[in-house]
Amino acid sequence: MRQLNFLLIFSFGLAAVTFTLENTEPTTVHFLPGMATTLPLAVLLLLVAGIGATAAWIFAVWSGVVKKVETLQESGELEAQQVRIQELENDLQRYRATVDAQLSLLPAAGGSSAPSAAPAETMSVD
Repeated sequence: MRQLNFLLIFSFGLAAVTFTLENTEPTTVHFLPGMATTLPLAVLLLLVAGIGATAAWIFAVWSGVVKKVETLQESGELEAQQVRIQELENDLQRYRATVDAQLSLLPAAGGSSAPSAAPAETMSVD
């Protein structure tokens, strides 16, 4: 990977030097009405490329800052969700204990309140 990076950087540098040597004609640049300057075309394009690279770098840094802030906010929200989940689990355990205590107070299923099944009398037919 390091060789590939070196090859790309070297190729770009060689192309920039070749472009600069081949494009030395002066070019007039108008900034605002009444403001103009004359620069060689290669210098102008390299200057604009440098400004573009700087703008891209600033955008990348800004995007990283925004992502970091969002990550910190999400981690805060995640911690709040974990606390809420723990509270709900505690409530669930308390409700289960309450239901178990109430169920133990109920009469047994086979107690006197339920009709008991009496053994059937056999009738003999004479």
